Amino acid sequence: MKRAILLMNMGGPNNLDEVEVFLTNMFNDKRIIGAPKPIRSLIAKFITYKRKDEAKENYVHLGGKSPIVGYTNELIEKLNSTISDASIHMVMRYTPPFAMDVLEELKDVDEFYAIPLYPHFSETTTLSSYDDFYNSLDALRIKARVKTIDAYYKDSNYIKSIVERIKEAVGEDDPKDFELVFSAHGLPKKIIEKGDSYQKHIRQNVFQARKALMQEGVEFFNTHLAYQSRLGPLEWIRPYLDDKLKALKKKKVIIFPIAFTIDNSETEFELEIEYREIAEELGFEEYRVAKAPNAHPDFVKCITDIYEEMKVS
Repeated sequence: MKRAILLMNMGGPNNLDEVEVFLTNMFNDKRIIGAPKPIRSLIAKFITYKRKDEAKENYVHLGGKSPIVGYTNELIEKLNSTISDASIHMVMRYTPPFAMDVLEELKDVDEFYAIPLYPHFSETTTLSSYDDFYNSLDALRIKARVKTIDAYYKDSNYIKSIVERIKEAVGEDDPKDFELVFSAHGLPKKIIEKGDSYQKHIRQNVFQARKALMQEGVEFFNTHLAYQSRLGPLEWIRPYLDDKLKALKKKKVIIFPIAFTIDNSETEFELEIEYREIAEELGFEEYRVAKAPNAHPDFVKCITDIYEEMKVS
């Protein structure tokens, strides 16, 4: 029995030349922009043309590439020491390694275990990755057994990894001197109104994380949820992170990127650099961004246990 675990994520440019590839593929995704294909293609070209230069400039600050592949490789390395009966691969949605290319090398696999690195289900992330995965399986005529998971935001080891990353960000300081903001990637409000479960999952995840922090005796002055990364003219789910920062009573804040299990440009550029500038303008004394779970031992255990449970389901 040959098994393969596929860790699915959105991806990010591996070099500056891939920035256009990333933007074009993302805005051509029917789960992101629901317009008919020819119109969607035109919209994608327009957005990519408008955003590519600024996006390239942003990636220059990150060494000319997204950190997502490096962190995912570290996670795979750790998982290889806890999982011995399956090969482990990353599959990115908008940049290499694409599903089609990964599966091309895995035609002799009997069972695939698709585990999104999105703990919360959304049509724009999890379902989009599954669309691409199944389309690639069909195109390559692969008939293997497939097991999937939609969400795992309540997983105890995943919650533990969040708590540990927040404690790392606090360090030796008193958490009561800080406000904690769980920052999630935003979505247009109309996607949630159509029934996408993402916001509900995020809220439940924050509830679980708050509870776990309390049980550990880690008490902040206050804790909040806000949303980042909005673009375009549509109304997105609120509160927006910049508005939340303006409303905080304390001028010391720790941001935890609740929507991401792996650090990427939206944590290491948007949160670390862009929102830091906003915080400095607002006179914050301390502005800290906690690391995403990445290859934290508790998150490694979370993924390992998910795989073991999927095997027997």
